Amino acid sequence: MRIIIGVTGASGSIYGWRLLEKLRGIAEMEIHLILSRSGERTAFLEMGKTAADFKTLAHVAYPIEDIGCRVASGSFPTDGMVIAPCSIHTMSAIASGISNNLMVRAADVILKERRRLILMVRESPLHLGHLRSMTALAEMGAILAPPVPGFYHMPQSVGEIVDHSVERVMDLLGVPAPNAKRWDGVKK
Repeated sequence: MRIIIGVTGASGSIYGWRLLEKLRGIAEMEIHLILSRSGERTAFLEMGKTAADFKTLAHVAYPIEDIGCRVASGSFPTDGMVIAPCSIHTMSAIASGISNNLMVRAADVILKERRRLILMVRESPLHLGHLRSMTALAEMGAILAPPVPGFYHMPQSVGEIVDHSVERVMDLLGVPAPNAKRWDGVKK
């Protein structure tokens, strides 16, 4: 499987980091990383991680300006793309078809090729413009998966809360996490 992972400057870089860690543990997975400049900054502020740290979890990493690279073309086969976290700026640019950088161009290619695009949009509250962009993206075939955790699995740490959202995204990608805690009904 060949997946593109985008990490933007929205708060929540841990979602991109954990997704990369979990996908890297899957033998058949080929990971292509696009890390925005603001994503680099946020990751360092929130986790002390550098761009080099993120790149160690990917098989291939691209500069955000490289709109001529292979993930910018529909002729390069991929199985999907996840942007985690996805800023409102990036989400809105994708919804409008404004491909001014590789993150947005790669997402645009995923949509036009009818592949799976999953956006972990990190923003609250949302105004009408955000909701309209989300509606447009859903109509185009994107999956909007904000990191909204469930608590039925009785998380004991922030890491478990993060993993719950990341594992739901992995389900949406078609690569379920083997140790994901899943709802199994009410136990007496």
